[in-house]
Amino acid sequence: MNSPFRTKTVEQSIRDTEEPEHALRKSLSAWDLTVFGVGVIIGTGIFVLTGIAARNNAGPATALAFVAAGIVCALAALCYAEFASTVPVAGSAYTFSYASIGELPAWIIGWDLVLEFALGTAVVAVGWSGYVRHLMDTNLGWTLPTSLSGPDAGGHFDLLAFLLVLVLTWILVVGTKLSARITAVVVAIKVTVVLLVIIAGLFFIKSDNYSPFIPPAQPQAEGVSGWHSPLVQLLFGYEPTNFGVMGIFTAASLIFFAFIGFDVVATAAEETKNPQRDMPRGILGSLLICTILYVAVTLVVTGMQKYTEMSPTAPLAEAFKSVNQPFFSGAISLGASVGLITVCMILLLGQTRVFFAMSRDGLLPRTFSVTHPKYRTPYRATILLGVVIAVVAGFTSLEKLAELVNIGTLFAFVVVALGVIILRRTRPDLHRAFRTPWVPVVPILSILASLWLMLNLPAETWLRFGIWMVIGIIVYFAYGRQHSRLGKVGADAKY
Repeated sequence: MNSPFRTKTVEQSIRDTEEPEHALRKSLSAWDLTVFGVGVIIGTGIFVLTGIAARNNAGPATALAFVAAGIVCALAALCYAEFASTVPVAGSAYTFSYASIGELPAWIIGWDLVLEFALGTAVVAVGWSGYVRHLMDTNLGWTLPTSLSGPDAGGHFDLLAFLLVLVLTWILVVGTKLSARITAVVVAIKVTVVLLVIIAGLFFIKSDNYSPFIPPAQPQAEGVSGWHSPLVQLLFGYEPTNFGVMGIFTAASLIFFAFIGFDVVATAAEETKNPQRDMPRGILGSLLICTILYVAVTLVVTGMQKYTEMSPTAPLAEAFKSVNQPFFSGAISLGASVGLITVCMILLLGQTRVFFAMSRDGLLPRTFSVTHPKYRTPYRATILLGVVIAVVAGFTSLEKLAELVNIGTLFAFVVVALGVIILRRTRPDLHRAFRTPWVPVVPILSILASLWLMLNLPAETWLRFGIWMVIGIIVYFAYGRQHSRLGKVGADAKY
């Protein structure tokens, strides 16, 4: 039990959920989980990154890039579904790793997820603030003072992003079911906007815009794309390109951000009424729905406007402007601003559940795993993280740090897939309501696909990620290892 690779059994994890002071309320259904998944997946990726990927990397073949990124996520989703139905405990990849690989790897992945969800929440909050300021200025004639518009707009403090995170923090403290209801309403608006793009855009498609569907390959201009790491050239011996067949994979590495979120569904396993049945449905269902919508939207938008002319900031709205349809353009901008609210809220939900699980295990101070006596939510962790993220969103420009969200998620995918293989060998006796097919082939493919996309990220992102991981390992050996409940002997461990 002194080894940093000591594992916490599934039975121990489930017993933890029965402690009154540290128990979460079970209130979510398969429908709630699917709505959560769709709510967090459809966001910045489809409303912004489509234009960047089409214009710089893949042209109309960006639709194929969405398929490629979707396949990577589907492989990981099958692994997540098995774990979430077998170990229905808060914490997602952190909890799964603790049960299969060991405490130190679990800590590393938990530390990684804290960074991923925190930066994701802050980045989306800042993006939402920009949309709202634009709508206020163009439609209502209201203009915030520059000093309160955030660093990205030349100011000092982003008031709207700060307030959004604080309001969402309050909603998550009051209850997960309330946040699910709000998410359902916002998701309905967001999906309506996406369907509006698809249906209305069909009437403005010009076949000439699809030619060539896969533009000829071009060498990446130094410092322009920035999405390929020198590791690709070092390991595989070729110069990375934009456009061409390899440009599709370059685009897939970029638009992978559009799929981030389905793994957040797994963090709510402990709050699900029937996790063995509903977790696989929520994870796989939300991913399938979003992939279909993404491909359809991309085909329509690149058919409406030549990829070389697409806007890198608001491609959907600008595509309708290019065909003189300002009504649809305004509706899309409104839908995007409303839709980003749920992305923010669910990322914040995911982070608080990972933090809660790590605290309950003693790797972080146990006080943060105490749940509210009335709402049964981890209110202390939620308030702490909400305030910190609100401040970060208010004061920081996060354009470069956003890339860390991608590498963090892909790293989690690798660990979860590895965990499925290990737990199948070490605990073949466990009841698995959902079983990943073709083990170990599917998990191995998931690992390889995730590593491939990680290699296509900038070297600077790897450096920042490495620094964060080193800090995490120092914190573990300085605090977590000594306070781990699993490492304690006797009655204090309550095992």
